[in-house]
Amino acid sequence: MSAAYAGRKTGKPGAATGAAAKNKKFELTEEQKQEIREAFDLFDTDGSGTIDAKELKVAMRALGFEPKKEEIKKMISDIDKDGSGTIDFTEFLEMMTSKMSEKDSREEILKAFRLFDDDETGKISFRNLKRVAKELGENMTDEELQEMIDEADRDGDGEINEEEFLRIMKKTSLY
Repeated sequence: MSAAYAGRKTGKPGAATGAAAKNKKFELTEEQKQEIREAFDLFDTDGSGTIDAKELKVAMRALGFEPKKEEIKKMISDIDKDGSGTIDFTEFLEMMTSKMSEKDSREEILKAFRLFDDDETGKISFRNLKRVAKELGENMTDEELQEMIDEADRDGDGEINEEEFLRIMKKTSLY
């Protein structure tokens, strides 16, 4: 329901087809590829054509990400095909494409969240959910709407915050 609503409101083609969009390969623009190349070259200080873990962390920060040390180690082990402990540009580009895709889908999910949260409380209440269901022409009982909130509500406050919304959207593979 929310993916369809987000697509309708954002006017983005395909925004309403979250599951289908998930299967579509994320494409970087030429400008994004150039930014990634520049970040890579900037931090390949010795001109070896590869970057190590420390350089990777700095390069990712330059591109707007805040990776943790464990995350960096995991990324290197996941992407370092030749086991060298360093990443070449092709490996870095592949990894950043994946990261940017995740960031893009997170932003789309948060846009949908804001459409529900019309009173800007930072939470989706029963009233917010009921309003959206009505706007979409969904005939849902109060019990069904409450079940949806209960399913997503991890902290038990009776409302859905951003993190809970992100979790349920990813869990249901709507994005």
